[in-house]
Amino acid sequence: MLISYVFSFRNEAQNINELVSRVDKSTNNLKDISYEMIFVNDKSTDNSLEILLDLQKKYPITIINMSRRFGVTPCIIAGLGYTKGEAIIYMDADLQDPPELVPTLIERHKNGADVVHTTRTKREGEGFFKLWLTKRAYKAINLFSDISLPENTGDFKLLSRKVVDHLLSLKEYDPYMRGLSIWVGFNQDFVFYTREARFAGKSKFPIFSTGPTKEFIRGLTAYSASPLYLSFFIGLFTSIISLGLIIYALISKFLGIASDGSTGILIAISFFSGVILMTNGILGIYLAKIYYEVKGRPRFIVDEVLYKK
Repeated sequence: MLISYVFSFRNEAQNINELVSRVDKSTNNLKDISYEMIFVNDKSTDNSLEILLDLQKKYPITIINMSRRFGVTPCIIAGLGYTKGEAIIYMDADLQDPPELVPTLIERHKNGADVVHTTRTKREGEGFFKLWLTKRAYKAINLFSDISLPENTGDFKLLSRKVVDHLLSLKEYDPYMRGLSIWVGFNQDFVFYTREARFAGKSKFPIFSTGPTKEFIRGLTAYSASPLYLSFFIGLFTSIISLGLIIYALISKFLGIASDGSTGILIAISFFSGVILMTNGILGIYLAKIYYEVKGRPRFIVDEVLYKK
């Protein structure tokens, strides 16, 4: 059986040698298993490419160079399109996800699982606040989503060939990959593990950076229109409140007990302005998704593919 590994990376020169070595060790000991590694280069500016070209002389490595920086999800999709394996494993290149878990993933696949997720029971090297915020984000996504997204289950999983073929047939411009692996269905299984700290280098996704924020919004809006309904009910609720305030103001006026209410006016204006801006923002997110979809641009552009000679 051929196993295809897909790695999306940017500036991981400090990790690549160790990653390739550990993947090779974890796979070579398995009976009747061969493998290929597909590295998708998200326009690295360090010497990651040179290191991979040197490793390619010894290991079955294919390198996909993107035309510019596209981000993790487009790179993963690009890599999936070049896989040949019966099972595909994609993971980060920073070695927080241990390649030593691969035999367990393959065993679960042999036992009938089409999607094998890895769920983190502990996350080394990450602060309490980040873990707390991540947990809240998963709960928010599940609250509004039509799928049940497992908590602490990230971008390290095994997919069967038929699952990958179905994922590649989808034409979403900005897909939420963690959710799609649940949405496709089929036989799903979970492996639990302790996530290690980065082997070397700094995180490319600080908690308040653009990447995690966009990923959260993708998850929140990708599988449900519930936020739109929420904005409607918030608007309805505030309309009822405003109607009550109008009635109160009229009664006060007729009874002659009305007084200057600049504070109340400021509070009311601030409150309703905030509600309007929030609901408009929710509408804007969905309109933006439609905007990108209808333009029909490709999700990524590959510059070149470097195969092992």
